[in-house]
Amino acid sequence: MIYMKKISIQRLVVLPLALGLFFTSCKRYSSDFGDTNVNPGVTGSPILSALLTNVEAGLAGYGTNARAALYCQYMSETQYTDVSLYSLPQINFEGEYSGALYDLQNIINTNTSNNMTQLARILKAYIYAQITDRWGDVPYSQALTGASTPAFDKQADIYPALIQELTQAGAAFNTTSAITGDIIYSGSTAKWRKFANSLRMRLALQLTKKFPAAGGYAAQQFVAALNDAGGYIADNADNCIVKFPGGNFKSSWYNLYDGRKDYGESNTMTALMSSLGDARQNAFGGLTEDQTVSNPAWNQTSSLGVPYGRLRSFVDPWTQANPGWARVLRGDFRTESGLVMLLPASEVYLARAEAADRGWTSENMSALYQAGINASFAQWGQAAPSAAYFTSANVALSAPAGTGANIQKLAIQQYVAAYPDGQRGWNIWRRTGFPALTPAIDATNSSKQIPRRYTYGQTSYGSNTAAVTAAAGLLPGGDTQDSKIWWDQ
Repeated sequence: MIYMKKISIQRLVVLPLALGLFFTSCKRYSSDFGDTNVNPGVTGSPILSALLTNVEAGLAGYGTNARAALYCQYMSETQYTDVSLYSLPQINFEGEYSGALYDLQNIINTNTSNNMTQLARILKAYIYAQITDRWGDVPYSQALTGASTPAFDKQADIYPALIQELTQAGAAFNTTSAITGDIIYSGSTAKWRKFANSLRMRLALQLTKKFPAAGGYAAQQFVAALNDAGGYIADNADNCIVKFPGGNFKSSWYNLYDGRKDYGESNTMTALMSSLGDARQNAFGGLTEDQTVSNPAWNQTSSLGVPYGRLRSFVDPWTQANPGWARVLRGDFRTESGLVMLLPASEVYLARAEAADRGWTSENMSALYQAGINASFAQWGQAAPSAAYFTSANVALSAPAGTGANIQKLAIQQYVAAYPDGQRGWNIWRRTGFPALTPAIDATNSSKQIPRRYTYGQTSYGSNTAAVTAAAGLLPGGDTQDSKIWWDQ
């Protein structure tokens, strides 16, 4: 049983979203980039609770990003292997503006409840972080204002703006106004403040390549979030999750194998778990995609990872010859009424451990490291690891805190704890270089390297040509999947 609070979705009757592995909105792309003066429900006034429910349920798509999970090698493709061979990721982002961000801006503009407004600001920051982490420079300051051709803001400006937004919104909650339609924390402003501060830590730590020094901008922002009176996520009961009711609204992880079996846990991941002697593999890999309880193997595990980055002519015969290959997650973690993790306590503990290792804080690095691993094991229903796990060569931290010499092991534990959230795994790898990933053997892109970003889509080039062309010109190497976004440089 997963140790985390179960929150049921009660208002999903209003959802127009398809909750699959790739988050897309059914809303038509607006020529004015999401004019917030137009009511998306075509009624006299928007139903704010419905908009909030709609957005929060859609957040599951960010925690189940299959493309990113393929790039960071959590997953392998079992049949159609184009993405894991690094086909061009020319993907449009405009639907995310005219969908979730548009709804959140509607809540903010209507402003009938202070706490609803502050929550919408926090969720906007979460979504913008997801967008800029994939493409780099994107519309921000002029987006959602009615501008038809908004400028692309530099990621160097977006990140501080998001951290500031989270700081201000978290501090602006009050004890009198209501939050309705909240399917994650049931209107608890205390828990949303913890989430906002935890997300501030995530964003600050993401900037270690740009601001590595103790006392630098990233360290200052991390410490400010750590010391904020609102607290942070320190217990699995406060994990930020989307919990599905099942039936017509099934978990995104259930949908992964609903009539298909295109993905498996990669042999990169299973080899790493084996090298660590890590019991979380008992939850990470399932023996079958058949989730029928009458199937005796539905909740059994597998450690047979699917070969990563191979042509279909190789991997398709391999999976047929090895029917026990590891599906992504054990069956009982892929039920219709399952959950999608957005931000867990384990991430916060391990981030704090890294901050201590970098000399950003004087906290106890080893204690935080162990607490983060223990929280991750508990999240997956596993008993706390033995002392031998923490002293093993591939896990033990060997250098004193403040030296920055433990980053490899810290990053690997962050990567394991983030599974199967592909965006988190990809971010950790791009930021730290760990775990050391070998590009796909059969890569089809010219560089044969793992993509570092998504390229801008045809919608931007067709409707916002000058702005996207200017943004592309600022990328080192131009608008390619090999160009590094700002925080990755």
